[in-house]
Amino acid sequence: MGRIKSALEIALERTESVKSDKTSIDQFEAKNRGKKLANEFLEDPSKNLEEELKKTPKDQLAALKQGLFDVFHSQITLPSGKDDTKRIEAAGKGLQTVINSGKFNILYKQFTQALSQYLDQSAQYEEAIKRQYGPKLRQKEEELSRRMGREVRIDPFQDPEFIAFYNQNMNALKGNYQAAVDQVKEEAQKLFQGE
Repeated sequence: MGRIKSALEIALERTESVKSDKTSIDQFEAKNRGKKLANEFLEDPSKNLEEELKKTPKDQLAALKQGLFDVFHSQITLPSGKDDTKRIEAAGKGLQTVINSGKFNILYKQFTQALSQYLDQSAQYEEAIKRQYGPKLRQKEEELSRRMGREVRIDPFQDPEFIAFYNQNMNALKGNYQAAVDQVKEEAQKLFQGE
């Protein structure tokens, strides 16, 4: 009668032919370290990324840069408010460090100026939309007040018709600036891969 093997023994036999590749493990860890560094940098842009790049062994540098790039690149978006601009500017600063290209630096400065214009225009659009929809909203409030026998105030963002009108107009504005976002992301990708 044969000996019964434990689950561990069976697993070890099956994985015996699988050898760990130290290089690929190091590359994986370097890329993850790059992602972690990028997230820390987004939280605190005063961190010195160049110092981290210098400390990294040459065989892991490309993987570390790829991790940094992936996180920073994903942060290049249209801001939803003023608070987002700090994150986007930090991402740009991080990309400038990773890519190290004067061409990208100029492009990114133009992009941050466009984002500032976008935020200003966004606020102006929102006010214009509210003014334009105001009479219709007051008419709805009067109708509801008459039906309910008491004064009713409607938050415009609670009204589905206003939301549809708002989204239609704001999406048109976003569409105008999305091209700039796409251009910066594409150029960053080209410059990073051409490094």
